[in-house]
This record gives sequence, structure tokens and C-alpha cells, in this order.
Amino acid sequence: MRTLGSPIFALLVQAQSGAASGDTGDSSILGLIARSTPISKAVLLSLALLSVGSWAIILYKLWVFRRSELQSRSFLDVFRRSSKFSEVQAVCRSLTESPLVGLFQSGYAELTAQLRQSPPDEVPGSPRGTATRPTLKSLAAVDRALMRASVVEVNKLESRITFLATTASISPFVGLFGTVIGIMMSFQMIGETGSTNLASVGPGIAEALVATAFGLIAAVPAVVAYNYLSNRVRLFASEMDDFAMEFLNIAERNFT
Repeated sequence: MRTLGSPIFALLVQAQSGAASGDTGDSSILGLIARSTPISKAVLLSLALLSVGSWAIILYKLWVFRRSELQSRSFLDVFRRSSKFSEVQAVCRSLTESPLVGLFQSGYAELTAQLRQSPPDEVPGSPRGTATRPTLKSLAAVDRALMRASVVEVNKLESRITFLATTASISPFVGLFGTVIGIMMSFQMIGETGSTNLASVGPGIAEALVATAFGLIAAVPAVVAYNYLSNRVRLFASEMDDFAMEFLNIAERNFT
């Protein structure tokens, strides 16, 4: 393994030393990246892809959550002003981004299915055939339908957020890997040239540390966004629990 790895490692060291000797005037970040070895460039490319992907998810989820919040407010306003569930059902198509709409439609479907199967109760003492409102067979079944819908809606809200957690977890390690490889090559070059001059060693170490910096740049926004978006999901879940209890209270008052 040592015999096989030594030629490859020597080629990488030669590439680094050649790049450093060929262009030592530009000490900017772009100059360090341009002089970096293929391994360092691969690490930086991976970090760039992780960062771009995480920012795309962050902006998309912020847009989705904003629409969901606005439509949830509109839906609750319609739900609390309406006297019939059928009136609420009529506006659901225009508010599909709200997770409360999924809960309502699931509960309303279960409610309607039970009321269709249940014959209306006859009024005591009245002529045969005179009936009152139909009643629910099982309020617990409606509760279970709302719970299932809540799980589905929470899963929709949480979709793609786990990528942020993955980016936050692995980006520092990917950057550290690039830094370790770069520092190993710098020390290997010191051993081969026998020169400990900072002017010849410094650029290689600086190039190696760029990977760690890029790893942190990719990880920190992902951590902040993941915590923020996860908290928003918890708030949506709490709102769905409140709506489910309100729906059950209305169903119990009117159909039991």
C-alpha cells in the first residue's frame, strides 16, 4: 500500500510545488484556489455544490412556508366564519398550500362517509319517517383521520430540510480533509526540498486552510437555516393540532 501510494503522493506534491513556484504573486482567495492541487479543487467543488444546494433549499422552503402561513390565516378565517363544512370545502382548492386544508379535507371526507352510512335518528313521539340530523358512528375514527393527515402534512413540510442537516454535519469534515491533505503535501515538500523558508511553505499551508474556510462557509448557514426551519415546522404542527381539536369539537357538537 505504501509502495502504491508513494508515486501518487509524489505527483501531487510535484503539482503543488510547481504551481507554487509558477505563480506566487497572487495571494488572494481566487489565486490560492487557482494554484491548489486537483484534490483541493475537488474538495472545494464538493463544498460549493453543497452550499448551492443548501441555499436553494433555504430560499425555496422560506417561500413555501411564507405561502403556507398566509393561506393558513385565510383558511382559518373562512373556517371560523362559515356555518357549514361544505362552504369551507368550496374554498379549499384555492388554498392548497396551507397544511390545514389537508387536515380539513381528510376529516371532512371521514365525516361525510360516516354520515352517509348512518341513517338519521327518528324524533321520539313523531310520525314514522320524521327524522332529525344524522349522527356520527365514531368520533375516534375522525380523530384518526386527522392524525394521519397531520403526519402527511408534517412530512411535506420537513421534505428537503434533512439535506441542510447533512450539509451542516459533513461540510466541516470535507473541508478538514482538504486541509489535512494540503498540509501533508506541504510537509512532504519541506522534506524533499530541505527548505523551511516561510516564503516557500506558507502558500501551500494557506491553500490547505482555504478548504476549512469553505467548509465553515457551507456549514454555518445550513445550521442556522435548519434550526429556524425546524422550529417553523414545529409551529405548523402545533397549529395543526389546535385545528384538529377545533374540528373535533365542532363535529361532536353537531353530529353526536
